[in-house]
Amino acid sequence: MALEESKVKKVLSYRWAVFGTLAFAYFFVYFHRVSSAVVSADLQVTFGVNTAASIALLSSVYFYAYTVMQLPSGLLTDNWGPRKTVSLFTLVAAAGAILTGIASTFDTVIAGRLLIGIGVAMVYIPTMKILAAWYRKNEFASLSGILLAVGNIGALSAAGPLALISDALGWQQVFIMLGAITLVLAALAWMITRDRPNDMNLPSIQEIEAMELGELAPEVKTTEKISMWRALKMTFGAGMKFWPLAIWFFFTYGSMMVYQGLWAGPFFHDIMGWDRPTYGMVLTFIGMGMILGCPTAGYISDKILKSRKKVLIIGTVVYTIIWAIIWMTAGQITSTETYMAINFAFGFFGGFFVVSYAQIKELFPISIVGTSTAALNIFPFAGGAILQQVSGLMLTTRSLESYQGLWLFMLICMIVATLVAFLSKEKKPDKG
Repeated sequence: MALEESKVKKVLSYRWAVFGTLAFAYFFVYFHRVSSAVVSADLQVTFGVNTAASIALLSSVYFYAYTVMQLPSGLLTDNWGPRKTVSLFTLVAAAGAILTGIASTFDTVIAGRLLIGIGVAMVYIPTMKILAAWYRKNEFASLSGILLAVGNIGALSAAGPLALISDALGWQQVFIMLGAITLVLAALAWMITRDRPNDMNLPSIQEIEAMELGELAPEVKTTEKISMWRALKMTFGAGMKFWPLAIWFFFTYGSMMVYQGLWAGPFFHDIMGWDRPTYGMVLTFIGMGMILGCPTAGYISDKILKSRKKVLIIGTVVYTIIWAIIWMTAGQITSTETYMAINFAFGFFGGFFVVSYAQIKELFPISIVGTSTAALNIFPFAGGAILQQVSGLMLTTRSLESYQGLWLFMLICMIVATLVAFLSKEKKPDKG
C-alpha cells in the first residue's frame, strides 16, 4: 500500500519538534554537569567549605548518581518507554535544582545535586532510542552530534554566563530559576514527544526509507521482547564488541571532566593568577570546540568516512596529543589566547566521542538499544566520578607540581584509551 504523502510529511516535520524538545532538556543536562566548577567559590564562601576533597565530592556526586542510573535508564527506556521515562525523571531533576537553591547547609546542596544527577541521567538514553525510531540510520550519528552540540552550549552557558548571572542574582536564586524551567521542560516532554511515529498513527521511518528507495514497504514485525536479564547478559557478555568501547569511554570522558568539569578553572586561578571572569572566558572555548566537534564527527562518520571506528580513533589520538601539550606546557604558557586555542582543540577532538553511541547501537538488536547504550554510558560517568575523586586526593597542595602530576596521570589514562580504541569493533553502516 502506498504511503499517504501528508503522513510522510508529518513524520519528517514533527520529528523536529520531538528532537527540539529533548535537545532543550539535554541543554540543562550539560549545564548542571559543569556548573559546580563555576559556583564552587561561592559555595566555599556560603558554607565555609575549603578542602579540595569536599569540592571534588560536590562535582563527583552528580557523576555517581548519573552512573548508577544508567542501567535503570536503559531498562526503563526499553520496557516502560522513553517518553514516560524522560518526563518523570525531569521532574526529579527539577526537585533537585530547587532543593539546591533553598539549601541552608552544604550537605543539603550535596543532596540536591544527587537528585539532579538522578533526574538528568534519564534524558540521554531515552532520546537515543527516540532518535533511532524517528531518524534514518545514516542520520543517527549526525543527529547525535547535534544533540551533543546543544548539550555543550549548555556547558558553555554554565561557564562565563553562569558566573555573571550568579554574581548578579546569587547562586541560590539561579538554581531556583533552573528548577522552575525544568518543571516546564518535563511538561513539554510529556505533551510533545512520542516514542515512535506509529504512536501517532504515522508510518515508521523504515517504511518511509523503503518508499524513497522505490522498494516494497517492509513487513511490520513485532519487535522481539527481550527480558531485562537477557538484555544485560547479551550486552555485558558481548566481549570485544562491548568492553574496549567501555574502557575507552571511562578514561576519555573521565579525563575530560577532570579538566573541564573541575580543575581547569582552579589551575588557571592558582597557577596563572587569573580572576574568575578571565578563566571563565577561557573555559568557554572547550564548549565552543565541542559545539563544532560533535556534529562534525557525526557528519564525517555518516557521510564521508562511513565508519564509526575510524572517526573514534582520529579523535582519540589527537585528544591524547592535546593532553601531552597541557602536561608539558603547564606553568610555561601565560597567554590567555594560547589557552583558548588549546581548550578549543581539547573540546573539538574530545567531542568525537559522539560516534561511539552510533557504534554501540549498530552492534546490538534494536530491541535492546536502550540497555546496550545505557550500559556503555555507565563508563564515561563512572570515569568522571572516580577520576574526579582521585584528582581531589592527588591535589594535596594545589601547587604547580601537583597539577603537573595530575595532568601526567590524565595523559597516561588517555594512552590506555587510545590503545583500546584500536581494539573496538564496528558494524559497517548501510550504504545510502
